[in-house]
Amino acid sequence: MARGFFALFLERRVLIAGAILSFSSQWACSSDAEGPAGSGAGGSVATGGAVSSGGAAPSTGGITGTGGSGAGGGAGAGGLPDGGDVAPTGGATGSGGGEGGGFEPCPETGPCKVLPLGDSITVGLGFDGGYRVELFRLALENGHEITFLGSQQPNGPQMVAGTPFPRQHEGISGQTITQIADRIPQPGLNEMPHIILLHAGTNDMVQGAAGATDRLASLIDLLIEEAPDALIVVSNIIPLPFAADAVNAFNAPIPGLVQSRAEAGAHVVFVDQFEGFPVSELGDNVHPDENGYNRMAAKWFAAIAEYLR
Repeated sequence: MARGFFALFLERRVLIAGAILSFSSQWACSSDAEGPAGSGAGGSVATGGAVSSGGAAPSTGGITGTGGSGAGGGAGAGGLPDGGDVAPTGGATGSGGGEGGGFEPCPETGPCKVLPLGDSITVGLGFDGGYRVELFRLALENGHEITFLGSQQPNGPQMVAGTPFPRQHEGISGQTITQIADRIPQPGLNEMPHIILLHAGTNDMVQGAAGATDRLASLIDLLIEEAPDALIVVSNIIPLPFAADAVNAFNAPIPGLVQSRAEAGAHVVFVDQFEGFPVSELGDNVHPDENGYNRMAAKWFAAIAEYLR
């Protein structure tokens, strides 16, 4: 397959729906991946998130997901167990090289090392293993060998489609963009990945949305600097119904941030995880259910498939 160093940019843009909402202590993704289970529509209040060395405040009031256990198999060829409308095609724009530029982050032999980087949505609260389960299955189904990296406590099924599932990740519940950045380069890049999947900013929408897009830009630049040979796949964030205006304002500039860095030669692509994501696939109004995680996996896979061996 042809590799893209600069791919076409998505036409779609998320509209800015209004001023950024301010939330004092309503919610953040749970402050500990092993924390108590949430309850009710909004979930119970967690004890607090990790404090970063960069000065970000701890999460003082967080929803924790139910942390349900996931099945090893995942969805069928369509990407969703209920026959949903997401297939592993499209969804990514912009890359570090022009069409036919020959950028190949993955090795010719052995698995391509993928680093899932983010917060509780990367951990997989609400469905054990999160999007990583279906992403791994899609890679296997299409003849690709991948593995996941990360310093955090492994989770997910032991087997997927008859193959041992790599349970590593670099997601920490309750963390903001600044706190995620504080894990780069260590421990997040202790083992250098070939591909980085970044979904970050949900907790910022609650703990302080002002300036979140600038913080994400700084994190992207840090990843480009510390992992210059990796493909960095940057997503906007999935819906957060009670902070819809803040999410829209945060998401809108992200495609441009990615495009400008791709045009400057960075190996970076954008994936639109927001578009088409139904709130009915948020199991607790924050974290995806199994269908939602499978939807995310299909978009991640579409973005990286041409780079896999």
